[in-house]
Amino acid sequence: MAVLGIGGLFFRAQDPDALNAWYREHLGIGAGCAAEDTGPVDEWTWKTQAGPVVFAPFKHDTDYFAADKQFMLNLRVADLDSMLEQLSTAGIAIETRAEWNDPSVGKFARIHDPEGNAIELWEPPAA
Repeated sequence: MAVLGIGGLFFRAQDPDALNAWYREHLGIGAGCAAEDTGPVDEWTWKTQAGPVVFAPFKHDTDYFAADKQFMLNLRVADLDSMLEQLSTAGIAIETRAEWNDPSVGKFARIHDPEGNAIELWEPPAA
C-alpha cells in the first residue's frame, strides 16, 4: 500500500460558496487555483507544489487552536512577510508569537477564515 499524498480537504461550512470565494481571494487556494510552476489551472482542483505535509492529531484538550473546532489548516507559504502584508491590507487579523518561530522549523502566523476556522501560515526554513 502506498499513499501518495493528500487528495483533498473537506469540511462543513455555513456558506460554502462565500467561504470558497474568501479562500480564493485572500489565499489563492481552492478549486481553479494553481501554485506557481504547477501547470495550467483546471476547474476542479487546486494544484500545489510538492513539499512536506504534517499529519498530526492533537490531544482533545489542546489549546493550540479553538476548543470548538475539530481542525486547523496549515498552509506552506513561500514569503510569509509579503503574505501578511497583503492580508493586513485586506483587513484580516493576524496573530504572531515569537515562540512559534524556530530557525530549524520555520516562521508561523495565524489567521481565521470568516467562519472562525484557524489557518496557520508556515514558511519553512530556507534549504
